[in-house]
Order: sequence, then C-alpha cells, then structure tokens
Amino acid sequence: MNVVDRPAVGVGAVLVHQGRVLLIRRGKEPLRGRWVVPGGTVEVGETLEQALVREVQEETGLVVRPIEVVAVFDRIERDGDAVRYHYVIVDYRCRYVSGTPQAASDAQDVAFVAREDLPRYALPEKALEVVLDGFARAQRETEGLAKGRERE
Repeated sequence: MNVVDRPAVGVGAVLVHQGRVLLIRRGKEPLRGRWVVPGGTVEVGETLEQALVREVQEETGLVVRPIEVVAVFDRIERDGDAVRYHYVIVDYRCRYVSGTPQAASDAQDVAFVAREDLPRYALPEKALEVVLDGFARAQRETEGLAKGRERE
C-alpha cells in the first residue's frame, strides 16, 4: 500500500457538447472501472488549464478549452489512520474545440452521455454533482444566447 505525505492537484473536464456530457471509464486507480469526467494530475510547471487540456487530449483524443471552474473538492481515501491518496481536484466546464472521442491513456472507454442516461453509468456522487451542474450551466448559457438573439 502506498501512503502519501501531501495532496496531489488534479483537474477534471465537464464537457457538455451537443446536449451530452463527456465521460470516461477509468482504467486505473483511483476509481478503476468507474465512469467519471476525464482529467488527471497537474505536472510540475503546468498551469491547471494546461494540465486539463493535456489530460483530456491524452484520455479521449479531444481538444477542449476550459471556460470556468465548476467545483473544487478533496478526494481522500484512508486505510485506517494512513492516507492512501489525497487529491485536491479542480473541475472546469469546457468547450469542445476539435477531435473525435477515442479511449486512450488512463481511459478504458469514452462516451458522450445524455442527461437522462446518466443513471446507467453509476457515477460517483461528486462526479454526478459536477456533471449535473455542467448540464445546468450549459442550459443557462443556451437560454441566454437565445434571449440575446431575440433582442436583435
């Protein structure tokens, strides 16, 4: 068992594109085999946004652009008194730039999922929370754009 002495910084991408959210099935721990938003750890010298773009491209083949922070939270797993891992995660809502989704790197699978199909993917609680927030933000943005067009 690995024991950590300090948190690692992670980033996640909440990409709602054409009414569907991008999810990956994790290929390794933590959360191996679970569906989550794509992302990973920040490397030394990278900004949060650079790490996010790199991780999404490595895992899914897609190029994204971060547009706003959706959530900041801790993911800590303990084994008794020992801490197995501790991530401080910053999830960003993103825009699709280019690419075709394809699972690679840490991802076993990749999917664009409609809101009504989310229960089939059994997302961890925090992942589901940020995905639903991403859908809500995308909806508000779409409604705001529609209202702006009506005024023209």
